[in-house]
Amino acid sequence: MDARHAERIETIANVAAAAMLAVAVAYAVSRFMASTVTIAAAAAAALFVALQILRSIAPTEPELPLAQFEPAQLAFEELDELLLTEADRIEVESSDELLLTEADRMGQTQTCDADEVLVLDDVLTELGDSSRVVRLFDASAIPTPGQLKARIDRHLGQTDQSAPVDASEALYEALAKLRHSLK
Repeated sequence: MDARHAERIETIANVAAAAMLAVAVAYAVSRFMASTVTIAAAAAAALFVALQILRSIAPTEPELPLAQFEPAQLAFEELDELLLTEADRIEVESSDELLLTEADRMGQTQTCDADEVLVLDDVLTELGDSSRVVRLFDASAIPTPGQLKARIDRHLGQTDQSAPVDASEALYEALAKLRHSLK
């Protein structure tokens, strides 16, 4: 921020502070005197005196000046592709489960043979009914096309049966009876 902006901000703050004092003085004078001219004169005098006092206070230099900051230049390498290295490989202990060895936990990795195949077992079939795991592709939970069609037909049948009944005639007759009974 340059000096002109800082001076403008300080001037606005000084005028706002002086105006608040002038309003407070005008309110205090209005409690003692009913003359509008006296109230306005007291407010103007308070505004003038407060502005003169605030202008006489010179701004001081900052106590903790900031050093000039020069941003460092960062060098980026543009890679065409992401390459996996030997450090990215982990050892497979058995063909149906993946275990981290003590060497893997310490940051040392070991390579596995290329002919070993990673087999993923479906663990979701072994979970109980009280399990909190979401079963996304459970074959027994997926409805058959016939069940889906029955659900849709049932839903469409309910909307036709539960359509709102036109009760305007009954309402009109009830209101007519009420009017007739009040006469």
